[in-house]
Amino acid sequence: MTANISGAHRRLWRSAAAALVLITLATVAGWPVFVRPQLDPLRPADAVVVLGGTPYERFDIGLELVRRHWAPELLISASTGLDDPRMDRYCHTPYPFRVTCFEPRPWTTRGEAQEIRRSAAANGWRHIIVVTFTPHISRARYIVGRCFDGELTMVASPSRTDSVFRTWMYVRQTAGYLKAFTESGC
Repeated sequence: MTANISGAHRRLWRSAAAALVLITLATVAGWPVFVRPQLDPLRPADAVVVLGGTPYERFDIGLELVRRHWAPELLISASTGLDDPRMDRYCHTPYPFRVTCFEPRPWTTRGEAQEIRRSAAANGWRHIIVVTFTPHISRARYIVGRCFDGELTMVASPSRTDSVFRTWMYVRQTAGYLKAFTESGC
């Protein structure tokens, strides 16, 4: 009986050690992708594109970039819906520059990238500034880059940094990458 308990303990310890190694590897591998992604220096572009979601502060960053003349127009993904009253401030307020809001179809980063491709073709955009939250930067660069042939400048909006949020983002963004890798084309 003692040998069985000892063997069971060894298996448990091995399983726990293997899980710890996997978690450590995932954390180390994900750090430059989800926590410290490649951001680009700002330079003039044809448009600023804000990918949807909450918190809404990312839309303020997009407005500010256009106000500071980094681009002459703003494209906003209203992924919370065009009927979201909080989006009225961005989509239904007159500005001295062009603001266009759209609902992505499908309601994903890929849907946003497809609309970026359509808008870029219609407007002759060759360089865009894309604003999204930090854990999404790398995956957004990958997906938008599959649909938009021009240059991308990626800008991060602030996001939570607590361990629960970061853990959720590791899981969510990794799943999003896996899905994106299995899809072909734009």
